[in-house]
Amino acid sequence: MSASGRDVELLEFIEEATKNADDVQKRVLAEILRQNAHTEYLQQRCGLGGSTDRQTFKAKVPMVTYDDLKPDILRIANGDRSPILSAHPISEFLTRHAYPFTSPFLLVLSSLRSGTSAGERKLMPTIQQELDRRQFLYDLLIPVMNKFVPGLDKGKGLYFLFVKTDTKTPGGLPARPVLTSYYKSELFKCRKFNPYLVYTSPTEAILCSDSFQSMYSQMLCGLLQHQEVLRVGAVFASGLLRAIRFLQVHWQDLALDIERGTLSLKITDPSIRAAVAKLLKPDPDTARIIRDNCSNQNWEGIITKIWPRTKYIDVIVTGAMAQYIPTLNYYGGGLPLVCTMYASSECYFGLNLNPLSHPSEVSYTIMPNMGYFEFLPHDPDQAHEPSHTDLLDLADLQLGKEYELVVTTYAGLYCYRVGDILRVSGFHNSAPQFHFVRRKNVALSIDSDKTDEAELQKAVEAASSRLIKDNHTRIRGTFEELMEYAISRGASINQYKAPRCVTFAPILELLDSRVVSSHFSPALPHWSPTRRH
Repeated sequence: MSASGRDVELLEFIEEATKNADDVQKRVLAEILRQNAHTEYLQQRCGLGGSTDRQTFKAKVPMVTYDDLKPDILRIANGDRSPILSAHPISEFLTRHAYPFTSPFLLVLSSLRSGTSAGERKLMPTIQQELDRRQFLYDLLIPVMNKFVPGLDKGKGLYFLFVKTDTKTPGGLPARPVLTSYYKSELFKCRKFNPYLVYTSPTEAILCSDSFQSMYSQMLCGLLQHQEVLRVGAVFASGLLRAIRFLQVHWQDLALDIERGTLSLKITDPSIRAAVAKLLKPDPDTARIIRDNCSNQNWEGIITKIWPRTKYIDVIVTGAMAQYIPTLNYYGGGLPLVCTMYASSECYFGLNLNPLSHPSEVSYTIMPNMGYFEFLPHDPDQAHEPSHTDLLDLADLQLGKEYELVVTTYAGLYCYRVGDILRVSGFHNSAPQFHFVRRKNVALSIDSDKTDEAELQKAVEAASSRLIKDNHTRIRGTFEELMEYAISRGASINQYKAPRCVTFAPILELLDSRVVSSHFSPALPHWSPTRRH
């Protein structure tokens, strides 16, 4: 089938699935329950008795959190291979590190999660078949992007992608971040040629767990092929800015390697050296472009200066990543910022069907084939905690209302509270579209007044702008140091998120050491009922 024919087929799938969202959801739930009917969890604890209908499921399967499932997860991690949660063998665990931050470092593609206890890893069970399901959602992205940005098959993507070293559970199962799992899978390593998915980075560079060698070689290959690059990206905005910072520090070495056609002796990985050698030859013209642009203190529009054919920047800039939008606009010279997908270690959820929308207007359309989705009405002012009986189906949601996402997956999570708060922003056919609001319980509480992440971000931006203007002072590099510290402690480069609130002593010491001045406002906080809208 031709690329255009495949595009038509996939776009028709999106239309069909979203037109019949509720029917698809019933089918998905029945498939999940049928597949896992004889698991210990569904059969013995929930007493489902092989039923696959929605009504019985809602009556007998409780809503749970990670702590509820932790004993079962630890049994599997320690070597119990009986069908506890899933009839299919658990192939690996997708990790989420929990740090002592209210909104800490890890996991999403679009919103990958956090925890609460210092150093604790959350282990999300998955099965081999889930790789195919995730790959299918990636496949759906291609025709969506082609509708809005033609000609993507005429060049390459410069994406900064990284892996972490695998660890093993006591029972011998791999435990690694979701993106490391995908990049190390045969689906990625042995992927068929697709003109829309050609990267400048050799797979060997992506799969190197040494972050310096991986970044250096990926940047070098991106510079060597600078005239072929049509899109630049990373997973999160913070990852792309780290790459730009790396270029600011190492551009002289990179230019010298390109000019001479030799690879720095700092790159010792044999597979990387072999892969880069296929591309590297003396190129004084490209070296001159790098030196002319990088030696200038003004880096505004640096992406379009070095990679002039770039059509858009592909990064997540919703949620905690919104703070980086001004910086990306500065380096990107006004290129569109594209957020494509909403996913997590628990489940991949949906797509942005209008990828060129402004970051503040990004909405994700839930794809009803990816899992079974329920929604808990969210009202921050309600006195009681909502219960299982309050859960709504995908077809029952109202425009403008906020909900907490609850998922049931093929891999063995049932009625599981993900912790994301979403606002219904519209509908594509009968499938709701969501604006990501925040993580549940990520709020600053001062004298019983709750301030959510978005409001806090606006306040910090306004205050910092005023202080810089009044004091003509700017301290750079603090949050780069914070990111470096997090990565040294095990955070994934792909999935790093800056913390919103910290209590960990080394982090507090780092932040305190960079304080320029302290200010206290004597004015009382002002609140109005409409401020959140």
